Amino acid sequence: MEERNKTLGEFIIENQNAFQYSSGELSRIINSIRLAAKVVNYKVNKAGLVDIVGAAGEQNIQGEDQQKLDVYANEVFIQTLINREIVCGIASEENDDFITVEGSDNSHNNKYVVLMDPLDGSSNIDVNVSVGTIFSVYRRVTPIGTPVTIEDFLQPGINQVAAGYVIYGTSTMLVYTTGHGVNGFTLNPAIGTFYLSHPNMQFSKDGSIYSINEGNYIHFPQGVKDYIKYCQTEEEDRPYTSRYIGSLVSDIHRNMIKGGIYIYPTSSKAPNGKLRLLYECNPMAFIVEQAGGKASDGFSRIMEITPTELHQRVPFFCGSYNMVEKAEDFMLKAKLSKY
Repeated sequence: MEERNKTLGEFIIENQNAFQYSSGELSRIINSIRLAAKVVNYKVNKAGLVDIVGAAGEQNIQGEDQQKLDVYANEVFIQTLINREIVCGIASEENDDFITVEGSDNSHNNKYVVLMDPLDGSSNIDVNVSVGTIFSVYRRVTPIGTPVTIEDFLQPGINQVAAGYVIYGTSTMLVYTTGHGVNGFTLNPAIGTFYLSHPNMQFSKDGSIYSINEGNYIHFPQGVKDYIKYCQTEEEDRPYTSRYIGSLVSDIHRNMIKGGIYIYPTSSKAPNGKLRLLYECNPMAFIVEQAGGKASDGFSRIMEITPTELHQRVPFFCGSYNMVEKAEDFMLKAKLSKY
């Protein structure tokens, strides 16, 4: 069988030995996410036909309106992981607190916790623009046999053992890493199977796309304003192209394939940034770094930040290595010019 035709299931089995510590659980977690993704994909693809678009009338812990499909995706991923009895805890962007998962025998012997954003970019659902799922897997730090605690979830991103995303777009793709590069699998909807379509995904060192919500320009820190002007200057290989979908998964996926930088900085409206460290930035940073890119908060590596709360927000710069380095240069110069 040619490499490009390998199924996700075959790929997982072949690479089982690459999972440190694991005796099958991590493979089963990826398989569970694959199953849940297919269920959510089915709903996403018929969202315009049924009463599952629009707001659910409630807000999540972030104070944002929950979309009906958000709630559905959250339930599907949580229940799929619980039913398989392979994780000891789950944290979701949609839930106030983490979920402790017991085995059927009331044990707490599973080794892994999953953190997730079940439906990223949900404000785009009603207008038929790509949305996605982001997930992150850690090995628990509390003793096996005891219930999980907050300590199991507040780990720096460098401790991740797997991370990935599903993009529900013109085609549905599952992209993930276990620390041995990044591979993308495309769903064949006719038979419900993911096939390896994008082996060894890599960011180019340089790119020509910058992705940022320029409508918030006036609220950005000076370093970001300076970098945007640099991107727009007609010089050398610039001006760069501005592309911003407003769906983190979609923007980063495009930039990984095309070459570019994604920025969601602090602003006077969001002084800590808007994206969540645990559910969005850490998993994306792991993927980006494994694909040869760079991910930072504008000054330092995202995956070295020690989290202090489940729903912590941070500024986020990620993408082609040299582009992120240049943006960091502008941030540092602006910071130093204040003193």
